[in-house]
Amino acid sequence: MTTVAEMPAGFANKVLSAQSTFRSVMDAMARPGSVQRIAAPSGVPSPMMRGTAAIALTLFDQDTPVWLDAAMATAPDAGKWIRFHCSAPMVADSGIADFAVIGNPALLQGLDCFALGSGEYPDRSTTLIVQVESLTHGSAIELSGPGIDGTTLLRATIGVPDLLEQLAVNHTLFPRGVDLILVADDAIVAIPRTTRLVAKEG
Repeated sequence: MTTVAEMPAGFANKVLSAQSTFRSVMDAMARPGSVQRIAAPSGVPSPMMRGTAAIALTLFDQDTPVWLDAAMATAPDAGKWIRFHCSAPMVADSGIADFAVIGNPALLQGLDCFALGSGEYPDRSTTLIVQVESLTHGSAIELSGPGIDGTTLLRATIGVPDLLEQLAVNHTLFPRGVDLILVADDAIVAIPRTTRLVAKEG
């Protein structure tokens, strides 16, 4: 078990790296389907990806309950690292989490298990950070909606068997619903609740 003294470091330059990561996340949300690179820290505990760590260092704090899936929760140091660097409380109930970190997308539970917000407070919903195999190779997915000029094509290996079906239901809940940030190493792609996704051939 890693001690506090042995805990992998966060950002080398906390302010500048956090600002850069925040801009990348905002750009990804503003342009769904676009691949953004983020200022990732050099050392992170397995199985956390560098992009996930950067998002945590930037967006997690003592007021943002975080839920970890089994892949993250059973890892020796992932939760400890988040608590040490972000002071974010870990919660066992996914329905009250501001953020959910998904280390194994194949076991992702239904999106309706997370906080969906309400008509009055749609922002009180969960943002899912889903670690995936690739955001440049894999199945072709066509995205459309706000922030996209017509349509855009994403090729990704995500690993959630029924993700498109779940996101189609999620889209109908607007203004309620969850938002997703897909992470592959230091690359991210955002899929807000306003985005429509369709599988494409080839």
